[in-house]
Amino acid sequence: MTMSNLSAQRSQYNNDAILSASPVRLLTMLYDRLLLDLNRAELAHSQYDWPVVSSNLLHAQAIISELRSSLKVELWDGGDKLLALYNYCNGLLVTANVRRAAAGIREASELLEPLRQAWHEAAGQLSAQGRPQTGDSRELGVA
Repeated sequence: MTMSNLSAQRSQYNNDAILSASPVRLLTMLYDRLLLDLNRAELAHSQYDWPVVSSNLLHAQAIISELRSSLKVELWDGGDKLLALYNYCNGLLVTANVRRAAAGIREASELLEPLRQAWHEAAGQLSAQGRPQTGDSRELGVA
């Protein structure tokens, strides 16, 4: 099997996993990828690899945009604060990309990592309570 075949199979597997994931699982997957992008950007920054930094920061911004668009602030009291945090982190990443400032990447990571952990815990609690994760995710305040 060639490397291109393996790559195509892995890509198909990833696409299938995304398409079949529950809304709760999609949320945790987004957070996982967001933090991966930030870690990759920070590493690339330390190596002065600006195209890789930019690519990862742009992808992280796209994920934050998706998180913002799926957030239903009216469903819970903390929704507006989470939206403000997403906006703030997005601003950090834009500035980090334009000014090549690693501090913004680190700050965004430090703010978002606890949320990633919290969403994973919430998803685990839903699973432990026997709630199906294939249905509605309104319990988590997302569409």
